[in-house]
Amino acid sequence: MDLASLTDIPPLSALPIFDLYQSTPLTPQHVMPCMTRDPYYRFNDLAYRWISLDNWTYTTSFTVPTHVRGKGKAVLVFEGVDTVSTISLNGVTIGKTDNMFRRYDFEVTGLLKDKENILQVWIMSAVTYASQRNRAHTDYRVPPDCPPPVQKGECHVNFIRKAQSSFSWDWGPSFPTLGIWKEVRLEVFDTLRVLSYTTSPKYDSKHSSWNVEVELFFDVFVASKGLVYVSMPLLQSEAEFQLSLTPGQSKNSFILQINQVAFRTVELVQEPVPSSPGLSFYFRINGKPIFLKGSNWIPVHAFQDEVTTDMITILLRSAQKANMNALRVWGGGVYEQDIFYSLCDMYGIMIWQDFMFACALYPTEKDFIETVREEVTQQVRRLKSHPSVVIWSGNNENEAAIATDWFNIPVAERPLYVKDYVNLYVENIRDIVLQEDSTRPFLVSSPTNGVESEKEGWVAKDPYDPHYGDTHYYSYYNDCWDWTVFPRTRFASEYGFQSWPSFSTLSKISESSDWDFSSNFSAHRQHHADGNQQMLKQAELHYILPNSTDPVQRYRDTIYITQVMQAQCVKSQTEFYRRSRSDIVEGKGHTMGTLYWQLNDIWQGPSWSSVEFGGKWKMLHHWAADFYAPILSVGVEDKGDLLIYAVSDNHSEQHNVKAKCGNCTRRSCIPVFHLSSPDNQMISPHNHIFLSSPRHAEGLQKPNITFTVKDTEVVLNFFVTLHCSFPAVYVWLDVDDIPGHFDVNGFLMLSKKATVIFGAWRNTTAEEITANLHITSLRDVY
Repeated sequence: MDLASLTDIPPLSALPIFDLYQSTPLTPQHVMPCMTRDPYYRFNDLAYRWISLDNWTYTTSFTVPTHVRGKGKAVLVFEGVDTVSTISLNGVTIGKTDNMFRRYDFEVTGLLKDKENILQVWIMSAVTYASQRNRAHTDYRVPPDCPPPVQKGECHVNFIRKAQSSFSWDWGPSFPTLGIWKEVRLEVFDTLRVLSYTTSPKYDSKHSSWNVEVELFFDVFVASKGLVYVSMPLLQSEAEFQLSLTPGQSKNSFILQINQVAFRTVELVQEPVPSSPGLSFYFRINGKPIFLKGSNWIPVHAFQDEVTTDMITILLRSAQKANMNALRVWGGGVYEQDIFYSLCDMYGIMIWQDFMFACALYPTEKDFIETVREEVTQQVRRLKSHPSVVIWSGNNENEAAIATDWFNIPVAERPLYVKDYVNLYVENIRDIVLQEDSTRPFLVSSPTNGVESEKEGWVAKDPYDPHYGDTHYYSYYNDCWDWTVFPRTRFASEYGFQSWPSFSTLSKISESSDWDFSSNFSAHRQHHADGNQQMLKQAELHYILPNSTDPVQRYRDTIYITQVMQAQCVKSQTEFYRRSRSDIVEGKGHTMGTLYWQLNDIWQGPSWSSVEFGGKWKMLHHWAADFYAPILSVGVEDKGDLLIYAVSDNHSEQHNVKAKCGNCTRRSCIPVFHLSSPDNQMISPHNHIFLSSPRHAEGLQKPNITFTVKDTEVVLNFFVTLHCSFPAVYVWLDVDDIPGHFDVNGFLMLSKKATVIFGAWRNTTAEEITANLHITSLRDVY
C-alpha cells in the first residue's frame, strides 16, 4: 500500500464563500487567519463570533505520480473534519461528513487526473447546522435548548457530533470551531490496506497464562474467500515486535509494527458490603483493589490543532508528580490524541474514558444513531489496546439529568426520554462496546448506581445514592471545612471549588483596566453563575478578605485568597474520602476513588482546575501531591476530640506506625503532624488542622519574609531559602512567567528558616528567579 499524504503537498487554504482567499496554511487547522489577535485576549470570544456563523470552503491542488494512479484502488482518508462538510474532487462530490470524532474514507478510484487535482471541502457553520436540526425535530423537544446566559454560548449543541464544550461551558468560551483538524491523506493499493489493528491480552485464570488476541481490519481491492497468514515472534519484555501479514492469494507480505502489549486485568467490583446496604464500587487491577486518586481532564485548548505534545506531556507529568494514578476524560470534550493515551500507559495513569455526551438529552433519528455507532466503533478500536484505559462510560450526568428533572420534563412525557436514553446508550453504544471489547467494564453514565441503575431500567430513581456507584457533588455555600456535609459515597468522581488563575497568567490576555474583581473583564471571564461571589463568600468564612488600597495589589491578593480557599476546600473533601475507605458510618462509606474537578484549563479564566492554562500549578496542585501521598496522616475534629487517621495505599501492612502531633490552644497555634516508622523515619508528608478559622487567629503577624536564591548541583534546580520574623501561613512563591514548580508551596512556615527547591522547565538563572519571585502569606493580604 502506498500513502500519499496531502500534508506533503501544498497545504489547504481557507476561503470564505465570497471568494476572499486566505493565504495562511490551514492543514490540519481550523479557521484562524481572520483572527488578527489572540482569540483568548479580553473579549475576543465575542469579537470573533462571526467566524463560526459563516460557511467556509477549504481548497487545495495536488498532483499524483503515474505509478500511484495505476494502483487498483484509491481512497482519500480524512482523519478528522470539524464537522459538517461536503467534499469534492475535481468537481465531483465524493462524500459528506457530520461527525468530528470519525475518520471518513472516500474512494476516488478513476477520479484522479494526471495533472492538477482540485480538492474542495465546503464546511457548514456548526451553529447553523445544529439550529436547523433542532427545528427539523418537531415531534418533541430535546433539551437543553441553550446554555445559561452567563456562558455566552450557542444553542442546540446536542444536535451535532462535535465537542459539546465548543458551544461554551461553565469553565470555557464559545468557539464553535470548523475546519480540517486532523490529517488528510491518499491511500492507494492493489491487494489490501489495513484499516486498524488491536491487541487484547486476556488472562486464563484456569491455566495461569496469558493469551494475546490480535484483531486486524482490512479494506481489500477484490473480495474473495481465503486465508490470511499472520506470524508473530516470541514476545520479550518491553520489546517492540512486528506482525508479518500474508494474504492467501498474494506473494507479498505486509509488516505491521506493534510497539507494546501490556498485560493487566481490570474489574469493576460491585458486590455486597458488610454492615452496609447497597453494593461496593471499586476497581480491582491484577487482582488487587486499587483506590483511584486523580482528577478530571477537559480539552487542553478550544482549538484542537493548537494542542501540542509538550502541552499534553506537561499536564500528565504534573498529574503524575501530584501522586495521581487516574484521570477521567470527561464526556463534553474530545477523545484525546494517541500520544495522550501512550503517555498514560507509560506514566501508570489509569483512564476513565467517557464517550462524548454530556449534560443533555440527545436525538435518536436514524442518521444520528448511525454516525454515533461508527464513532464508537472507531474510537473503541483505536483505544482498546491501551492498558491505561480501564473503563468506558456512556455519558456525563445524563442519567441524573432525567432522574432529577434538570429540564422540567412533564411526568407524562418522561418515559419517552427514558426510551431515547436506553436506545442511544444501552442498545447502541453499550452494544458496540461489549462486541468490540470484553476486557474492561462499561458504565452507562456517571454518576450512576451501576448495576442498581440497570435493575431500575437504566435510569435510577436517585443516581446519587451513596450506597451505589459513583457520585458528583458540589456545594459552594456550605462551609467546606465541615466534613459532615460531604456524602459518604462509594466513589467520588466529581467534586471541587473554583479559583482564579495567577496574575501572570491573566495579564497576558488582559489590560490594566481589567485588573479588578468587579471589572467587566472579571464578570465576562466568569462563566459559572454567581461564581465570583461564591468564591468570596466561601473564603470569607475563614479568612479576612484582601483590603489593600492599591487596586492592582488587591486584585492580586484576591486571586491568592481564592487559591487558598480552593486548596483548603478540596483538601478537606479529599481527605474525608480517603479516610472513608475503611469507614462504614450509618451504612455509608467504603470510598474507593476520588477524582476532583478538574485538572486543567481550556483558557485563562476562573475554574475548578488545579493547573492553569499554560501549565502553571495552582496552590491546589501543590497540595494534591500531599493529600494524594501513598501514606497520609489526616486530622479530624469530631465532637471536641482531635483524631489522627493513618491512611495507606500500600498493599503491605504498616506496623508500629507512630503519629507525632504538637500541643496547642484552639486560636493560638496549629497542630502539625506526620507519620513515622518505628526507626523514626518520616513516612508521610507533614499535615495540619486548623482548630479555628485563621480569621480568628491570635498572634498572627506579618512575617516579613526575605529570601535568597542559589544554584544546586542538579541542572535547572535552585535552592530558595526563606527567612521570616514570625510564623507564616499559606506561604506562596510565584515566579511569574518562568515555567516550573516548587517542591512545596502554599505551606506553613513555623520556623524562622526554610529551604525549598524550584525546578525550572527551561534555562534560567538564580538572578532571573530572584528578579521575578513574589512571596505572599495570609497575613500579607490584610
